[in-house]
Amino acid sequence: MDYICLHDKKKIAAFLKKNIFLHIYSIGDLDDFFWPYTIWYGCKADGHIEAIALLYVGMPLPTLLALSEEPGVKRKLLQAIQHLLPVRFYAHLSPGLGDVLNERHDLTSHGVHSKMALTDTKRLSEFDCSEVERLGMKDLRAIKELYRAGYPENWFDLRMLETDKYVGIWQDTRLVSIAGIHVYSPRYKVAALGNITTHPAYRGKGYGLKVTVRLCQELIDEGMHIGLNVKADNMAALSCYEKIGFHRVALYEEFMMQKKGAASIV
Repeated sequence: MDYICLHDKKKIAAFLKKNIFLHIYSIGDLDDFFWPYTIWYGCKADGHIEAIALLYVGMPLPTLLALSEEPGVKRKLLQAIQHLLPVRFYAHLSPGLGDVLNERHDLTSHGVHSKMALTDTKRLSEFDCSEVERLGMKDLRAIKELYRAGYPENWFDLRMLETDKYVGIWQDTRLVSIAGIHVYSPRYKVAALGNITTHPAYRGKGYGLKVTVRLCQELIDEGMHIGLNVKADNMAALSCYEKIGFHRVALYEEFMMQKKGAASIV
């Protein structure tokens, strides 16, 4: 088995597309918009890619994506690259892979999550989304205010507003609900929804469902494969997404990782 850095987009894409919805974030990161911020590790046997791990460095906190239907091969890859990983990073790992990185890093679990895929698109036409409006840079102050009130722990990359794929609902001058994307690639036809929330004072009115449906309608019209991540114990969110046509495709766990002996590093 050879452990190497990968640089060939076509070969990486061919491997990841064997399971599009499991790897939807990684596939999206092949897009030119994200590619400069990626480091791809892989293992090969007889010239064929057997496993891939992605380190995304486009945010202040790097993120490692290591998801696999064959955790045995992925374990070997993580063992081979763990000395190359940052002092501090976030990680999305398939079940059972966390203990590999625990050899060099202290792990703090952020819970088991479910990957979901939009497969029943016919349901999207059942909802009235006339209240939903496009959001852009002009709305940045209102967007930040909403996230502070309703989703303070969110991962919001300001560059994502450039994709024109953020939508919301207003009440008077207050933005009360929002849906956007973490990953969007017209070239690879994938989109990962994210940063979806509703102001606490306006929950229970169906606003979150409406903004999500409106965004999905638009993405489906573009021929996108659509996925998202949600905590596995968030039954309200799971029920909402299933109501509009998503289904669960895989479980994984999120971790904060910090190199052992570097606890004082922020």
